[in-house]
Formats: sequence, structure tokens, C-alpha cells
Amino acid sequence: MDEEYDVIVLGTGLKECILSGLLSVDGLKVLHMDRNDYYGGESTSLNLVQLWKRFKGGDNAPESLGPSKEYNVDMIPKFMMANGALVRVLIHTNVTQYLNFKAVDGSFVYNKGKIYKVPATDVEALKSTLMGLFEKRRARKFFIYVQDYEENDPKSHEGLDLNKVTAREVISKYGLDDNTVDFIGHALALHRDDSYLDKPAIDTVKRMKLYAESLARFQGGSPYIYPLYGLAELPQGFARLSAVYGGTYMLNKPECKVEFDGSGQAYGVTSEGETAKCKKIVCDPSYLPDKVKKVGRVARAICIMSHPIPDTHDSHSVQIILPQKQLGRKSDMYVFCCSYAHNVAPKGKYIAFVSTEAETDKPEVELKPGIDLLGPVEETFFDIYDRYEPINNPSDDNCYISTSYDATTHFESTVADVLAMYSKITGKELNLSVDLSAASAASEE
Repeated sequence: MDEEYDVIVLGTGLKECILSGLLSVDGLKVLHMDRNDYYGGESTSLNLVQLWKRFKGGDNAPESLGPSKEYNVDMIPKFMMANGALVRVLIHTNVTQYLNFKAVDGSFVYNKGKIYKVPATDVEALKSTLMGLFEKRRARKFFIYVQDYEENDPKSHEGLDLNKVTAREVISKYGLDDNTVDFIGHALALHRDDSYLDKPAIDTVKRMKLYAESLARFQGGSPYIYPLYGLAELPQGFARLSAVYGGTYMLNKPECKVEFDGSGQAYGVTSEGETAKCKKIVCDPSYLPDKVKKVGRVARAICIMSHPIPDTHDSHSVQIILPQKQLGRKSDMYVFCCSYAHNVAPKGKYIAFVSTEAETDKPEVELKPGIDLLGPVEETFFDIYDRYEPINNPSDDNCYISTSYDATTHFESTVADVLAMYSKITGKELNLSVDLSAASAASEE
């Protein structure tokens, strides 16, 4: 191995695969290694036998659950915003050619013990049973303001500088009550806690616009799309892209030890006695444990059912957000459901995930509010995993480490991390102004 690579990427999680694809397209010489013999790292998808082995030990899954190979159960389940950054990356890199998407049926929010469809436009606000008559009118005015807001057109600003005014101030101008603020902040703008209220309103308005534009994109019941056969298709799509541009892939490479010189800079990776040299290392936290810190834990339940979630209009795929305030928690809870309609389970079967930032050591108690929404469940798997963030400075050691995946059921935070890493590695911004219609064909069955 005398060749020197520009970048060695360790781990084939989604973030690492997107980066190896983008860097290969940029003309960098990339070597991608993984100690596992499968793609996806933390974000892999498992069949029923693998799922059983991982969470129950042993491989005797009941036959009533159907054929193991028809299951593709994501370990980090997330939907993609139809107009969001990940779809833009897929189009920018042409990875869309390797994937087929289908729109997600519904997006719901939990309020006072019930679930409601998330209203995202002025028209939907008027129809929503989430609000009383007068509140609907106030919400409608706010939605119209957001829809009409254009950064470059001061006439649409109504005298507010959204880069200075906080979200709280804009919302109070419309007199919206706490319940309305709750669903707008958490189910539409997809904030993970309430700290956004005291930050500039521009971020929240942009997030709401993204939601509404994504919703309009497929005229579906939600702004989300999801690949057929689950998310494991994504890392493989980016791996193919990297290969097309000359990237080299090596799975099943034990150890993968990062080598450092006297000044603490990484210069290569050793596996099976051979060292490949490189200028930069990109990896997930598990490859450089002494350069990351634990920042939290995600608690999660994976549930197999034979019916859609009640009160979701029989949706085959759905997201439900349970805002923290509604549960008296510090963080939101998320329910993600998909089914045989997305080819992730045998016919008639549905897979629901309930996840949240863990606040206790008892996932079965903590996740109960979400699990209670599911109706009868045939099999449940509980899991808690740690979340890590890098604490190193890449300019000192040439190591670019991704952040662990959070509890959210959408990809916006994941892609923000990837784009920030891309800029640090290359010193430039990724241009994501693409023709979004390029992906629309793929979503049609």
C-alpha cells in the first residue's frame, strides 16, 4: 500500500458515505474502510433474524411475524424532507438514480392526549381541529405572513427584521396560544426544544417555509419521502457514487487503527499489518473514542404490528411528534411508522419506532406515551444508545469526526452535520441550488 490517499473514510454510516461520495466527486482520492462486513454502520437496516439476534439474543423469531428477509428495519429511522438538504445532496450527486422514493402518508402532532394532522398552510389551519375558531384565524394570518415572506423583498417583512427579532416576538405579534406555538415550533419548524423562541426568527420562518414547500411538492399528506427497502439503500447509493469517481471500498477490515505522527497528526490507517497513508481521516465516533465526548443517550422502542397506528387515517407511513411540554419532559418524543408499502416488512406488517433523548434508565417506562398510541403490538425491542460529539480540532490532528445520530425522525440535523464537515474538509461550501424536479419522478410508483 504505497499509494497516498487524500482522505481515508472509516465506517460506512450514512454520514461517512455521503462524504466519501461528495469528496470523490470533487476529485479527491478516497479510500473507504469498515470493520463490519455490511454497509451502514450505526445506520444499517436489519432483517428479522438479525434484529432478533441483536436485541433478544438467539435467532428463533416467531413464524407469525413472516419471512425474515422481507424485513428491512432501520436502526436509525428517519424520513427525508421532500425539499430538504438531503434530497438536494442526492440530486446534486445524481444518487437519485440508484433509489426509489415514495411519499410518506401523514405527519401528526400529539396534543392533550390526542393526535392531530399537522396543519402547514393557511388553508389547512382553517380546517384543523387542533385549534378553536378564533385561534384558527390568528394561525392563518401567521401562516400567510410566513408563506409570503421573501428575504429579498422588504415589503413582505411587515416592518420586522427577522435577523434581529426573536421567534417569540414574531409569534406574540399574532397572539398565538401556547398549544399553537408548540406544534408550530416542534412539528413544523422541527425544533428539538424551546430555545429557538429566544433566537432570531429567520431560522424558524425558513424551517416553516421548507415544510410547506416540501408538503406542496407531492400533494401528499406529509412533507416527507422515504426510500423503498429502507435507509440502507442510501449509504450504498453514495458508495456506488464514490466508486464511479474512483473511490476504493474495503469492507470487513479488522482493527482499522488510525496512525499518528510525533506531533499528533493522523497520517494513515493500519489494518491487517498494512498501513494506508492519507492527508485526512473522516470517521464516526467509534473509530476515535478518545477524541469524542458523550453528550446524551437515545432511548428507543422498535414495535412490529399488524395494523396502522390508530387515528392516522390508516396511514402506511407516518410521523408523530410528541412535544416535550405535552409530556412534561425536557425533550420531544418521536414516533416513526412504515410498513410493507415501503418494502420494509412482509405484507400486512407495520414497523413503528418510538424514540426520544433518554432522561432515565428505563426506556420501557419513558417511551410509554408514544407506545400507548400504537394500539396492539406483536413484538417490541427496547434499546438505549449513547450519543457522541467530537472534541478535537481537525486543524491540529487531520481528523474529521461525525456526530452520533439524534432521536429525531427526519434528516435535517444529520445533513447539517455532513455539510459542516464537508466545508471543514474542503474549505468550501457545497452548492445545493439544484433542480428539485429531478427527484420527483422517482417518487411516483
